[in-house]
Order: sequence, then C-alpha cells, then structure tokens
Amino acid sequence: MACIDRASPALKQILLKLYRDSSSLIYSAEKSIEIDHHLYEFGSVEYHIQSQASNPLVAYLSLSIPPLCHGTLPNTLSSYTIEKIKGICPNLVEIEEPAREGFQLTLKLNLDHIPRNKDYVKVIEDISTIQSVILSSQLKEILWNVNSDDAVQGMYKPIKVVYHPREPFFVIRQPQKIIAIFPIRFKENSDVIIATAFFQELVDVGNSDKWIKTPPCSWSAIPPPELRGEAFEDLNTNGGFVSFEISSRHVEGNRLDKTVWNLLNFNANVRYHVKSTKGFIHRRMRKRLENLVQVLHQTNSEENEQTKQVKKHQGCRYTKKLVKSSKHTMKQRWRTLGRKIKRIPFRLKIHGFTRFRQRWLRFPKFSSTKYTKLE
Repeated sequence: MACIDRASPALKQILLKLYRDSSSLIYSAEKSIEIDHHLYEFGSVEYHIQSQASNPLVAYLSLSIPPLCHGTLPNTLSSYTIEKIKGICPNLVEIEEPAREGFQLTLKLNLDHIPRNKDYVKVIEDISTIQSVILSSQLKEILWNVNSDDAVQGMYKPIKVVYHPREPFFVIRQPQKIIAIFPIRFKENSDVIIATAFFQELVDVGNSDKWIKTPPCSWSAIPPPELRGEAFEDLNTNGGFVSFEISSRHVEGNRLDKTVWNLLNFNANVRYHVKSTKGFIHRRMRKRLENLVQVLHQTNSEENEQTKQVKKHQGCRYTKKLVKSSKHTMKQRWRTLGRKIKRIPFRLKIHGFTRFRQRWLRFPKFSSTKYTKLE
C-alpha cells in the first residue's frame, strides 16, 4: 500500500540515523563507517543513500522514479521539477551533475548545515518528501492546461497515469475541466462489498450542497464512455470505476498541490478505508462473541447450581427411604429369629423356663418415631 504521507518513512529513518551518527563523530574520536543503502518503495521508486568514511558530513542521495505517463512525459526531469527540488532546502541540498549511473537525480546533502536544535527533524522530513515533489510536479504538468484555448468540443484521448503498475488511472482533458477516472480492483469479494458501499456514500455526500466546492464524484460498475477503446486489461475490474470532474477553480493557487496529491493517493485512501472497516467489523464480531460466551457461561453456572440443589433434595429423600427400609428389614429379621428360637425342641422340660424365656428372651421393639435430619 502506498504511503499517504508526503515524506517517505524509510528514507526519513535512514537520514535521521545518518545525521545522528555524523553529529556524534564531531564530539568524539570514533572512526566513521561507510554507509551504502538501497531502498525500494511503492511506485517502482528506488533510493540510493551513500556516505564515505573519509567525509561523513556529506551524503549522496540518488533517486530513480519512472514517469507517470509513458510517451507523454520525458524520462528526464523537467526544469519545473528541478526548480521545485532546489526549493526544498536551498542551503542544504545541491543537485549533482551528472546524476549517478542508473538514476535520474543525485542530491548532495551537507549534513553539517542541518541545525543542531530540534528543527533538524523538520529539515530531514522536508528532504524525505523528494518523491512526492517529483510526482506532484509531473502530474501538475498534465493538469497545467485546463484553461488552454486550443481545446475544442468533443472527446479527448485518455492519458494513462501509472503511479503503480497494478493501479493505473486515467486523465481526460475536456473544455474547461479534466476528468480523472480510477478503475478499482480487489482480490477479495469482501473488500469489493465494503468499497462499493463506500463509493455510494462518497457520491451521495460529495454531490450534496454542503460539499458543492469539491470536485463532483460519480461511480459506475461499467466503464464510462470516456474510456471507450482502451485496453481490456485496464478495464477489467471488480470494484467499478470512480470519476472526478476537476475544474479550473480546483487547480488555482495552493489548491493545485492538494488536488494533485489527493489524485495520486486516492487508491491508497480507498484501500486504507477498506482495511480499517474490516478491522472495525472484526473487533465488533469479537466483542459480540465474548458477550455471547459470557451469557452462556452464566447460564451454565445457573443450571449447575440448580442441578446441585435437585441432587441434594434427592439425596435427602433417598436417605429417608433407606432408613425406613432398614428399620422394616430389621423388624422382619428379629421376628424370623424369634420364630426359629420358639421352634427349638427342648428335650428337658424345666419348670419355669417359659416364664424365664418370656422375661429375658424378649425381642426389642422399635419405636415408630421418625428420624430428624442432622444439620
């Protein structure tokens, strides 16, 4: 995904480290080391940062960036772009002639001219915007002739702008306006659904009275008539086509920089919105799942408590039943034993033994009182 910020985060980090190392060498006796970094970024951009050990206070930044429009813009940087680059940090940045082999631009960075206070971060961040300066200058040259007098009625051939090989967009010049058309492609169907809802909302809000000063926006699932005759691979999309109408008032003064940067990063903003929406949906789903699991756990605990109480009552009834059955069994056993003793034949008849047996061999009687439960 493209970086929406104008400054390159990776280039800024390397330049900050290079500056801090060079600053520490001034106040210490440590030996400097040679630095050689190759960095690749979105849009087929290549950086080469080099610093010699013999002169650590000077660094060289080489940049290679393909033109946005092949066949329309030259491979070399225009004079307008060169002037914009010189205006970044005049006392710090120098353009080396000729550029290093394989690169379009080489800058000499005088690190000792960077202020030693807190402003050094802002200066390095300005240097890290070199890519956005070049890309914006190229797109400005395409949009420069919005009010050209040689424009006539009719359709103009679309200009294919390639910021990323998989995400090109088209610019069509018409009388007093320019139409920018973005083919939208996604790999997952869920992304298409989220993006389609986003585009419909964007069209409704962008065409309202509150945002009447913004470029009119439209979305279509099929290619618009302005792209008739273009290559099939450029028109084969699953997210439709988003169009913006840019008039002269959108490219006047300071609005030009903002319009150009928004056009270059429209695809990046769409993908960022889709990614953020999916993350929000996932968080809501996880939160909902946690709430459902909590309810289920609460229900299970209540059911377990009820089951324990039921088993407790059933155990009490079983104990009472067991006591009653045991008492009845023992009565039957005593009666049986008494009957057996009575049947024992005595060979000798002892006078008074019957009275003795009735008195001393009497079987105990069980009371009918109920047992009470012990707490």
